[in-house]
Amino acid sequence: MLSKDILLFFFYFLLSTLFTWWFVVLCPSYVSSEQMILSTSIAGGKWMLQILAAFLFMKDKAVSFVKNIGFVCFVGSAILLPYVISALTGFNKGPVFFFLSLVFSVVTMIVIYRNAVLKSQLAMGWWYFWLFCLAIAISLQLTVVFKVVQF
Repeated sequence: MLSKDILLFFFYFLLSTLFTWWFVVLCPSYVSSEQMILSTSIAGGKWMLQILAAFLFMKDKAVSFVKNIGFVCFVGSAILLPYVISALTGFNKGPVFFFLSLVFSVVTMIVIYRNAVLKSQLAMGWWYFWLFCLAIAISLQLTVVFKVVQF
């Protein structure tokens, strides 16, 4: 029998994936499907690394923690929905709204991920590890996906 926490974990990450893909598809900054797939893979990879680490190292706290970070991911993706709705209605799908949506999403996730770590009574190292993964993901988005920064 699947526990409520496992079901919520899958539900949160499924909705997050759908919302994020919808966001990426409607953004004019992506010029190819390869770029869209790479971008969402980077974002998803960051979360998969966290989930894998939780199940490898947390033992009895893993299920509760991945449910909590699933909620973080869900909230971060849900914050992108105003951009999606705006783009669908043709109201505004410009790069400034895209960028501000992402910034608000990331800042919100930083705060509530920290709360998820505290709620799970884990060492703050988990939050720092996620911040490190986030920094790498953002760097990859800027260098590999959007080529805003080139070396």
